[in-house]
Amino acid sequence: MSRIVESRQSGQSDQAVQTLLAQKLVALINERERELTRVSRVLHDKVGQVLSALGLQLDVMRMDFQDQAPGIGERTTEMQQMLEEVIGELRGLSYELNPSVVERAGLPFALNRLVGRFRESYRGTLRLFVDSAARVPGHSAATFYKLAEFALDNVVQHSESTYAEVLVRQVRDRFVLEVRDNGRGFEVAETIDNVQGGLGLLLMKYYASLEGMRLTIHSFAGKGTIVKASCPARSK
Repeated sequence: MSRIVESRQSGQSDQAVQTLLAQKLVALINERERELTRVSRVLHDKVGQVLSALGLQLDVMRMDFQDQAPGIGERTTEMQQMLEEVIGELRGLSYELNPSVVERAGLPFALNRLVGRFRESYRGTLRLFVDSAARVPGHSAATFYKLAEFALDNVVQHSESTYAEVLVRQVRDRFVLEVRDNGRGFEVAETIDNVQGGLGLLLMKYYASLEGMRLTIHSFAGKGTIVKASCPARSK
């Protein structure tokens, strides 16, 4: 009997440690996101505007001096094209850095940018499927984005897979996010409830609990992993 009590107490203690660790990690993530938001605003509101103004000034210069310098039109056009490319890159970087990209541009756009970023370091094929009818609201959409980010990080870093996909859809009365891969898999029972199993899984579990989502992870040795989260599709 005493061993059973000790086992329960040990389990409760481990759970408390995991929750405290998750809370501290989330606090650090929130601080990082605030800083990224500031950097994103500087890029978008200041650097981007200055470059746009520079492009307009080049246009004015072309009109002022095209009679005196016949080749100035072609040169300024080339410079404006270069500026437009730089502005486009800055705009994309601003979106990627800004943690509120889901709120600003919607979940499909945010996931498309996220998947594109992970494709750069993933050796296999990575695909995204989003059902246009699945309009996931506010906080749930932001949580889906975070869960997808953590899951994809695990895919790229640890799965050793050649194929992965992210799916968002509505199944009856619930919105569903799935991240699948065909990698080496792992022992779920020894990982998701164990801090040593990985901080990404711990944070996924914590973020899902904050939003009241169902989170399941099915993994099979040599056959891959399926991370699945769902929330009610509440009618407006």
